[in-house]
Formats: sequence, structure tokens, C-alpha cells
Amino acid sequence: QVQLVESGGGLVQAGGSLRLSCAASGRSFSNYAMGWFRQAPGKEREFVAAISWNGVSRYYADSVKGRFTISRDNVKNTVYLQMNSLKPEDTAVYYCAAGPRGSYYSKVYSYWGQGTQVTVSS
Repeated sequence: QVQLVESGGGLVQAGGSLRLSCAASGRSFSNYAMGWFRQAPGKEREFVAAISWNGVSRYYADSVKGRFTISRDNVKNTVYLQMNSLKPEDTAVYYCAAGPRGSYYSKVYSYWGQGTQVTVSS
């Protein structure tokens, strides 16, 4: 079992930045690839970014490429999502997830956090 707890969400103006954190506990964090997903009201959950277990491979949705950066610290058992140049359309609940490999598909991930709200005002 892996427990995931997100933090760092909040209200920010368009053009601003936030850094989300996801702290993991339980089974060995470094065994898992990690992903970030988001879900806006009335929309399906969508992929944002993913990172391999060793941080070498990173994947991004086209909508966030160049603005968001995913990273991880296997000593601190934490994955991060640095979000810059935020837009109102980035408003959503952001979830981190752990799985056997980095993927765009949510079904690949076995463990999920509860989510953290990000609101970007125009």
C-alpha cells in the first residue's frame, strides 16, 4: 500500500505560479512511477504529467508543456509539480498517483491521493 497526500494548492492570479507536492508513505516510493492528473468541474479527469521511478523519463500533456515541470525526490518520498504561467483553464482539483510505470492513462496507476484544489483567477 502507498498513501499519497497532496498539498500546495490555492488561489492564484493568471500568470502566477504554484508548486504542488505529493508526499508518499508506505511501500517503497522509489519503486513507483508517479503521475499528476486534474479534474475540472463537469469534466473528466485528465493527464497532466508523469515521471519514471528514477526521474529520467518525464511526460507532459500538450496543454502544460513548457509551463509545468514534474520532479521527484526519492529521499524525501515526494513528487512535485511546479506550475508557472498559470491560466484560468488550469483550474481543477489536482491528484497525484503512483503506478508501475509512467503513463498518460489513469488506469495504470494503483494509488491515488485525495487531491488539492488549484484555482486560477483571470
